[in-house]
Amino acid sequence: MTLLIVGLVLFLGIHSFSMARGRRAELIGRIGEGPYKGLYSILSLAGIVLIAIGFGHYRANGYIPVWDPPVWTRHLALLLVWLAFICIAAAYLPGRIKTALKHPMLAGVKIWAVAHLLANGDLGSILLFGSILIWAVLARISAKRRDVAAQHGGTAAPAGWRNDVLAVVIGTLAYLAFAFWLHPWLIGVPVLPTRA
Repeated sequence: MTLLIVGLVLFLGIHSFSMARGRRAELIGRIGEGPYKGLYSILSLAGIVLIAIGFGHYRANGYIPVWDPPVWTRHLALLLVWLAFICIAAAYLPGRIKTALKHPMLAGVKIWAVAHLLANGDLGSILLFGSILIWAVLARISAKRRDVAAQHGGTAAPAGWRNDVLAVVIGTLAYLAFAFWLHPWLIGVPVLPTRA
């Protein structure tokens, strides 16, 4: 569990540092934007790797159950994660979904984290997904204070539904790819029930 915690501290710490706009600007002024982005990327990647290794090690060797989620929470989680994928796709496709959510990437991360907290009742999952949920809530509060939506083109929705339809289609395709193939391959845990 130590590697998982170190990875979370590193990954969420570097992402939280970007919320401190004054310190971030000061560091960029000192080392330059390119080196800052490079350092940010390296530390983020190191955090993800440590989280993946730490969580995998925890699941294999030190799984600690806290509560036993009922089966219906897994079904709800499938629906919520699908919505999370659509939100994340909408972050890159300005449209009515993005306008309504204001920060669809963070909305998607929050929905994803809540879904996993509902479906997993072990200590490692609570630590992992709970930490990410707390970070996403704080990041949304920080973004609201900075009025990020106004800095990125205002709040008017573009004409037509093209980008919203694309967000739903792309989000759904990514969700299906992850549910059927990528989650079992990358995480080692099947999302859908397997036949005996």
